[in-house]
Amino acid sequence: MKQKKRKKWVRPRHRVFRSLLLLVIAPYVKLRFGVKVERFAQEGKRQYLVMMNHQTSADQFFISMAFRKHVYYIATEDIFSLGWISKVIRYLVAPIPIKKQTTDLQAVKNCIQVVREGGTIALAPEGNRTYSGKTEYIKPSIVKLARALKLPVAIFRIEGGYGVQPRWCDGTRKGRMRAFVSRVIEPEVYGALSDEEFIALLREELYVNEAVADACYTHGKLAEYLERAVYVCPDCGLSVFESHGDIITCKTCGKQARYLPSKELEGIGAAFPFRFVNDWYEYQTDFVSKLDLTPFCETAMYCDTVRLSRVHLYQYKEVLKPETQVCLYGDRIVIGGELVLPFDDVSAVTVLGRNKLNIYHDGTVYQLKGDKRFNALKYVNIYYHYKNINEGREDGKFLGL
Repeated sequence: MKQKKRKKWVRPRHRVFRSLLLLVIAPYVKLRFGVKVERFAQEGKRQYLVMMNHQTSADQFFISMAFRKHVYYIATEDIFSLGWISKVIRYLVAPIPIKKQTTDLQAVKNCIQVVREGGTIALAPEGNRTYSGKTEYIKPSIVKLARALKLPVAIFRIEGGYGVQPRWCDGTRKGRMRAFVSRVIEPEVYGALSDEEFIALLREELYVNEAVADACYTHGKLAEYLERAVYVCPDCGLSVFESHGDIITCKTCGKQARYLPSKELEGIGAAFPFRFVNDWYEYQTDFVSKLDLTPFCETAMYCDTVRLSRVHLYQYKEVLKPETQVCLYGDRIVIGGELVLPFDDVSAVTVLGRNKLNIYHDGTVYQLKGDKRFNALKYVNIYYHYKNINEGREDGKFLGL
């Protein structure tokens, strides 16, 4: 029997649509984000594997503005599960789907096909936008992809993005940011490095720390929705927060902090122990890494109201319950009092966007979408803390991001 011919991934229409789209998008992006995108003058006719640090929702546009060629982005499966919208996206720009927080061999095969057809590929090795302003954890497995593709690695640095659009906020702040190719690592250079040396080099080149008072970012509601990122109070431990304007308040003890245009935190009525959100974020990670989960196997740590959907991967999302309760325990997640998802049977828990939560359980992907103040991060952190304990890494610092 004749083998079915594989469809081409790289198409002329992608380049045409990209050029037309940038005519409209580029001026808007520059105005909204205050970004200076530097054209990659050394691009030439070569293909690249572009690696970027991930700060804003528009990072992919910055890369497209810097490169002349159409760039094929590796994107999480969420944008491929939107029904007809996903079909349009696939037709016009053909991103490469990948299952978040999992080893996706099909994604690697798709990347190899794109390279063979002459395409340039871009991805964020962190797999997540930063919550804290510092580049998140980069998995060592990224070096295997780079070695398989054998392309020059273009390091694309984004600076100032956390000040303009922190992951936990809605909207953007007025300020300045920069996006540019800072270095190209040639195949013969990383080919001479061990995997350990290569990943260390990538982490160094992609590292950006925005926990510094280096610029001014203005907005009428600077602290709004910071509770999407923090859930541990320095005074009372596990808690719930609520923000309004530029102030965030612990609903348990009443402790307050103001978020300043310099990205600094300032105590209200008393000193605040953290100067930047990153300091708070690192304290929270350390707190959770040492947390005894045993008492929370009987009593829920948190309960939230969410919309429950089942994700039919690369097709659509099916709403199961428009409104239901989800409870986080030390060893499981319980939805609607009936659907019990033991951590031992869950392969991954991940945050998408600002506050959506995906749970990968026994071949099914459940998505939880809360209100604007929903903190999805705590579910990810507790799940990975449980995994660390069960796998003998009781002081493990990696909590999913």
